[in-house]
Amino acid sequence: MKIDASKPLEYSTEENSNKIFGFWVFLGAEIPLFATLFTVYFVMVNRFANGPSGKELFEIGPVLIETFLLLTSSFTIGLAIHAMRHGYKKAMMFFMGITLLMGLGFIGIEINEFFTYVHEGATLQTSGFLSSLFVLLGTHGAHVSFGFLWGAGIMIQLWRQGITPATANKAFIFSLFWHFLDVVWIFIFSFVYLKGLM
Repeated sequence: MKIDASKPLEYSTEENSNKIFGFWVFLGAEIPLFATLFTVYFVMVNRFANGPSGKELFEIGPVLIETFLLLTSSFTIGLAIHAMRHGYKKAMMFFMGITLLMGLGFIGIEINEFFTYVHEGATLQTSGFLSSLFVLLGTHGAHVSFGFLWGAGIMIQLWRQGITPATANKAFIFSLFWHFLDVVWIFIFSFVYLKGLM
C-alpha cells in the first residue's frame, strides 16, 4: 500500500480514493430514493381521508430542536474531520462523540413524535398523507439510526487503532453520509413541516 503524503490522509492511497469515489456514487443512488419518497409525499399531501392534516398534526417546537441538533451535528462532524487532518485524535473523538449524541437526540425526538402521532390516531393506515409522511420520515430516521451505529463503530476503531489511512478514510466517508442526511433534513424541514404548518 503506497501512501501519498502530499494528499489528505483519507485520500492518501489509491484504495482510499476509490472508496471515496464509490461512496459518492452510492450517495448519488440515494438521491432517487429520497426524490421518490418526496414525490409520493407531494402527491399524497392533500389526501387526509378522515385523518388530520399537517397543520393539525405538526408542532414546530420539537421540529426546531431536531433541526438544531442535526444541523449543529453537521458542524461538529466537520470539526472532527478538521481535527483528524491535523492528527488530533482526542479532539476528533470528542467532536465525533458530540455528533453522535446529537444524532441520538434527534432520533429520540423523532420516535417521540411518531408515538404522539399514533396516540392521536394518526397511523400509516389513516390516510395517504400519513402513509407517505411516516415512510419519508421513517426512512430518513432509519438512515440517521444506521449512521449512529456506523459512527460508533468508527469511534471504537479510532480508539483502538488511532488515526491511520484506513480509519481516516472511514471517518471521512461517514462525514459525507452525515452531511447528506442533513441536506435531506433541510428539505424535510422546509417542504414537509414548514409548508405543512402554513
